[in-house]
Amino acid sequence: MNVLLIGGTRNIGHHLAVALVERGHRVTTFNRGRTPDELGNRVERLHGDRAAPAELARAIGGRSFDAVVDTIAMRGSDTRGAVEVLDGRVGHYVHFSTGQVYLVRLGCPTPAREEDYSGPLRFPPPAGSWEAPEHRYGIEKRECEDALQAAWDATRFPATRLRLPMIHGERDPYARIQGTVLRLLDGGPLLVPLEPGPKLKHVYQADVVDAVVRIVESAAGKGRAYNIAQDEAWTFEDFIQRLAAILGVEPRLVRRSRAELVAASVFPACAPFSNPWMSVLDNGRAKKDLGLSFRRFDQYLPGLVEIFRRAGTPSPAYVAQREREQRVSVNDLDR
Repeated sequence: MNVLLIGGTRNIGHHLAVALVERGHRVTTFNRGRTPDELGNRVERLHGDRAAPAELARAIGGRSFDAVVDTIAMRGSDTRGAVEVLDGRVGHYVHFSTGQVYLVRLGCPTPAREEDYSGPLRFPPPAGSWEAPEHRYGIEKRECEDALQAAWDATRFPATRLRLPMIHGERDPYARIQGTVLRLLDGGPLLVPLEPGPKLKHVYQADVVDAVVRIVESAAGKGRAYNIAQDEAWTFEDFIQRLAAILGVEPRLVRRSRAELVAASVFPACAPFSNPWMSVLDNGRAKKDLGLSFRRFDQYLPGLVEIFRRAGTPSPAYVAQREREQRVSVNDLDR
């Protein structure tokens, strides 16, 4: 098959490109080309700004593709532009969406099922708050999904939408597990909110890759949306205790209200797994329709922890964030 990947290749795109090539598919990437990849001569590279449909059209010329995987459509205009260019020239279009399309809904149940997408939205957005970008992200990803649904209804544009929670892997650009490992290893306190966060029902990057490969090769799921998430749901306490046990350390937790941590400019980075904007998804449809299965935390956490333990010097951004956390004393927060 001839597959086009729209988006970067530092994280999930890298793993997906490798998996498709290893299964004998021809892979072409389309992105701005600003970050070197590690794919060598195994893929063809096209460059341009995906937000400009004319650049995508110019890059691919008169070509058609058996499948297109779009990992970075961020707003409705991105998706409408891709549909305009690719309609009639793609056998299957796989769109990376997010579980946050549910979190901007009023009264959405947890865990959310695909049929819970419809309903009134939460407006106005939390202006001036750290939550405003989270709300905007969910709204704009809904615009992408709505564009694909409209294209399916109008011309049967063959799209499948994948709603993803937090994805874990060694290439996570936000270094969320890595940051937690480093905090546990440095012996300092972990600042966490008093308010309970959502259950951790995440997904391993290899399972996302497996899902995409299966969808592309089977041509299944056209015109539909699927939640991609593991079966189990851990509490934040479960997660921290398990990481600490793997590392052989005792976690030191300092609990304060979320408002206090936000005021101290350390949240949500200090405790990303307590972020209320982390989605909790029901995966029943994906398992039933697509035959997918998902790894448990205990199947992939030890390997990731070992990678991050040996990773060496943390990023400057992490160091600056951790210094802010260390300066936020109990007395400072109690004032």
